[in-house]
Amino acid sequence: MITCGERLRELRKERGLSAKELGEIIGVNERVLTYYETNERQPRFDMLIKLADFFDVSMDYLFGRTDCRTVKRN
Repeated sequence: MITCGERLRELRKERGLSAKELGEIIGVNERVLTYYETNERQPRFDMLIKLADFFDVSMDYLFGRTDCRTVKRN
């Protein structure tokens, strides 16, 4: 199963962003973002929400629990 870090790196690269650029956008330094992407650290819940909102994906997608990027809405 894909990890949150792998998914995050994949999403960042799809947008053509460097780790430094994404870090500036979400308010963390490049090193912290690299820790997230290599699964050395896990983002706090508020950061996970910020990342999911920025990339317009569901939390389940970000966690690798599904390959469906969005939440089905009623």
